[in-house]
Amino acid sequence: MADSPPIELKNAPEHGADSGFTLLELLVVIAILGLLAALVGPRLFNVLGTAKSKLATQQIDNIGSALDMYKLDVGSYPTSDQGLAALVTKPNDVDNWNGPYTKTGGVPKDPWDHPWNYQAPSSRQGHDYDLCSAGTSGQSAQPGTPGAICNP
Repeated sequence: MADSPPIELKNAPEHGADSGFTLLELLVVIAILGLLAALVGPRLFNVLGTAKSKLATQQIDNIGSALDMYKLDVGSYPTSDQGLAALVTKPNDVDNWNGPYTKTGGVPKDPWDHPWNYQAPSSRQGHDYDLCSAGTSGQSAQPGTPGAICNP
């Protein structure tokens, strides 16, 4: 076997000065990626914003259920002064409190990491209380304020 010829690969690529990508090819790929990001990016952020609004609505429903359980035990909703903290810790002037009324042992902040605005009695006719998130603005969480997400 010592006198057999060396094996040659006929279709092996040559590694010379001509191998690799040209600057023009790289710029074209970068431009295509930039266009894709410009088209997809805003759509993705829109979907994320919609998801946070839906999450806020679900959280309002969950906190509303806890408020209803509180009312069944105590006989009324917590006052504005007692706030949502009454769902977690017993207020001094309340009898028949059987809490905490939340599973987590606290009231979570809204999806934008702002505290909920709770007011009882409600400023709206036909509602017992107002529970609102300021939404993306974080400025005002009052019913009727543009961008505010409130209990129905």
